[in-house]
Amino acid sequence: MSVAPYNRKPLTSSILLWVRTDQPRQTGMDHWSGPHSGIISATPGLEEYRQIHLAERNPGLWPDTRGIETAIPADRRIDGVAEVTFRSILAPLQGRAQTRLAFKDEINVFRRTLLYAGPPYSARWYRLAEPGRRPGARAFVYLRRRPDVGGRAFRRFVTGELAPALAGTGVLRELRTQTFLPWNEKLWDTPDVAHDNPVDQRFHASVSLGFDDPGARAAFFASREVERLSSALARHVSAIHAYDVSAALTYVSGGVILPHYRE
Repeated sequence: MSVAPYNRKPLTSSILLWVRTDQPRQTGMDHWSGPHSGIISATPGLEEYRQIHLAERNPGLWPDTRGIETAIPADRRIDGVAEVTFRSILAPLQGRAQTRLAFKDEINVFRRTLLYAGPPYSARWYRLAEPGRRPGARAFVYLRRRPDVGGRAFRRFVTGELAPALAGTGVLRELRTQTFLPWNEKLWDTPDVAHDNPVDQRFHASVSLGFDDPGARAAFFASREVERLSSALARHVSAIHAYDVSAALTYVSGGVILPHYRE
């Protein structure tokens, strides 16, 4: 199977976010996209900082598949994802002061945060669209591997089979994959915020999908290609949580803080 061109990123991490429930959801989302974004954007060494805002109603976009959990449990439904990509492997060491500020601000907006980090150069951004052509609709997909599938075999499947198959559908305008190291709470053990992450609820990879418009996204999930993909996925994953993305806001791009976020 031919592989679409891609860039391998030095170091990418994703922070799964749940906003506080003792205030309106939109209050938390506004604080995240406002004051909190300024703290993260000022972190030295970033190549990109992007917020993935997930729709409030998200039962799961992936079609029912035997042997795979495709319905997103309401009690673990994520509100957003912070994607942080560094310019080098050592760049995170430059941003410790800003990280401390982010730690202190989390309690103002979030009730639970979980950081997933990938091995160096494991995140891949595929080149599927002309420069400047941005998706009109997105889906963000989390994968949980089957207990009887090893980590290396799973990563090979994501990068060697799943990504090329997705790229080969011809309908995507964005494709990014990230495989995760085993989750470790100490990587992001912020005060006064929950970090509960039971073993059977952990994820092992994420896939970002971009489409021309919501109609193209709906057609993709109803397609025969996804039906065929589901058969291959069933041999490797126990859960596929495909989220409807309400907004993808980029604050840092190419190492430069943007004067206003880019959608």
